[in-house]
Amino acid sequence: MKFSCTRDNLSTALAVVSGVLGKPGHLPILSSVLLEATETGVRLRATDLEMAITAQVRARVESVGVEAVPGKTMADFVNLLSANQIDIELVENEIKIICGTSSAKIKGTSADEFPVIPDMEEGQPYLLPADKFRQALSQTLVAVARNEIRPELTGVYLAIGSERYEGLVLAATDSYRLAEKRLKTEPYHEPVTCIVPGRTVAEIVRLISTARAVGVVEENIRLWFSKNQIGLKFGMIEMVSRLLEGSYPDYAQIIPTQFCTSVSFPIEVFVKKVRAASLFTTAGVNAVVVDVKAEVGVVCLSSTSTQTGEQTGEVEAKVEGQENSILLNHKYIIDGLQQLEGEEAVLQMNSGDAPCVFRGKEDTSYVYIVMPIRQ
Repeated sequence: MKFSCTRDNLSTALAVVSGVLGKPGHLPILSSVLLEATETGVRLRATDLEMAITAQVRARVESVGVEAVPGKTMADFVNLLSANQIDIELVENEIKIICGTSSAKIKGTSADEFPVIPDMEEGQPYLLPADKFRQALSQTLVAVARNEIRPELTGVYLAIGSERYEGLVLAATDSYRLAEKRLKTEPYHEPVTCIVPGRTVAEIVRLISTARAVGVVEENIRLWFSKNQIGLKFGMIEMVSRLLEGSYPDYAQIIPTQFCTSVSFPIEVFVKKVRAASLFTTAGVNAVVVDVKAEVGVVCLSSTSTQTGEQTGEVEAKVEGQENSILLNHKYIIDGLQQLEGEEAVLQMNSGDAPCVFRGKEDTSYVYIVMPIRQ
């Protein structure tokens, strides 16, 4: 194997695949990147056995070959190089790197020891607008469960062309809050429903951002689905990941459709008041009282702690309906408000015992539901 490429292209490819690199442990090969030179170019591949990422590198290939090389070592060295052209050659079991006045030899591992990465049966892809898809994934990822008591809740529910919505629906819940995003799309050849692991969703968000940062201008991302896998292509990036098994709960039944109180308020001001209240909450409970005072048009945010004291703050708001009060986790409030578009948000509620809804004032495609803390 022998090829030449630019430092920037190689550095970007290493950054792309680094998201799934494992730490050296009982399977040291998972901390390696498979470096493969073919007649058409060079590609880097990495896997953690649950998902795999491939990055294409434009290069001038003199001889083909393949070798696994420690990913972090190679990435750290390449990022420190200053010259633009890199010459790489496989000599016995070592990757020889020459760049300007710098050179290195990194011990490799036979490609035979690298896990087999399955190829997706691509078929007809689902095309989605990459930037809007990235944002939609971020907005729902915030509500994914962090523990695996219920494994299906550690993923994001994805449906295209379902009975609930003809376009794309993404949803996530950890039983304490729920996020749902709808995205208009073109009609598709057949509907699909699956649960994408939260870690895969986070990686897709990162990959789209990385591709945009290095100048990928493609408008759409291409997705494929099989019974237990999701695959995607975007620019020079390919990814394949397993899907979560099981059935996602019928979350739609907990989304309120009618409300006694509706409050419009500036997001930035509200977040600051919630942060102030969070300083005076009991650790582990994180309870903030949200008290809607309809007559004077304000939302009062208060908290009390036996250790730090108490705090009260008010936000001017437009209130429709009756006065109301609810006890919420301050972290959940902030997480949701940070996902909303625009400068103003709407809080809709019925009572202190029922879930409340946050949404953007101008955007009805995203809803964020928070369950109250029981007093």
